[in-house]
Amino acid sequence: MSLEIIIEISNLRTQFGSAIIHDNLNLTIHRGEIVALIGGSGTGKSTLLREIILLEQPIAGSIQVLGQEVLHLNEKQSLWLRRRCGVMFQNGALFSSLTVAENVALPLHEHTRLSKSSIQELAAFKIALVGLPANAGDKYPAQLSGGMIKRVAVARSLALDPEILFLDEPTAGLDPIGANALDDLIIRLKESLGLTIVIVTHDLDSLWKVTDRVAVLADKRVFAVAPLPELLQLNHPWLQAYFHGPRGRAIPKASLI
Repeated sequence: MSLEIIIEISNLRTQFGSAIIHDNLNLTIHRGEIVALIGGSGTGKSTLLREIILLEQPIAGSIQVLGQEVLHLNEKQSLWLRRRCGVMFQNGALFSSLTVAENVALPLHEHTRLSKSSIQELAAFKIALVGLPANAGDKYPAQLSGGMIKRVAVARSLALDPEILFLDEPTAGLDPIGANALDDLIIRLKESLGLTIVIVTHDLDSLWKVTDRVAVLADKRVFAVAPLPELLQLNHPWLQAYFHGPRGRAIPKASLI
């Protein structure tokens, strides 16, 4: 039984001025899996994520999402994509002047014609879904911990019941306990909602705990995409430094035997 392709990126080329970020980059993501994008600084991990959701444009190539080519769609044509994809930006990107409930409700106001009371009920449900107490809805971002801000950002990304969830550095800046709790949330959301999740991360613990496959960006392309144990066997300088360097503590001892 073949796996359903939900994102297919082909021959992508990204260039800013004279700097080539991606060149002939290819990546396929299947429905229901969690795929992490990793790579050194400047390899274009977050750029690739932004290109999939049309916040940036490559200069060549193809990106198909849910069977449809998305590059070069105009704002009106891309509305379906924004409804079916949820995004948690790095550091949360919450609006400081809005309460938690207002932040979560914002996509519902922009993309639906639901009544005010229905939107309030849905926002409360999404807040509860990510493990926040009901009274969190009345708080402002400045009153929240780092972990709570991340959860609010996830709740907002789920407002429109997306099929695909993009998370940019979800555990960055969190203590180990908070990061582990957010990893648990990501797994629970995938299992309960049937989401396909794409994560940009440097967190080795998260890679081991939540991912089905890991895509390695190196040399301006996806050098490899495989389950983490398989990547450990590849002889690539960056991979060796990343997994076996002084901060490679998250590699289970059994995988090195």
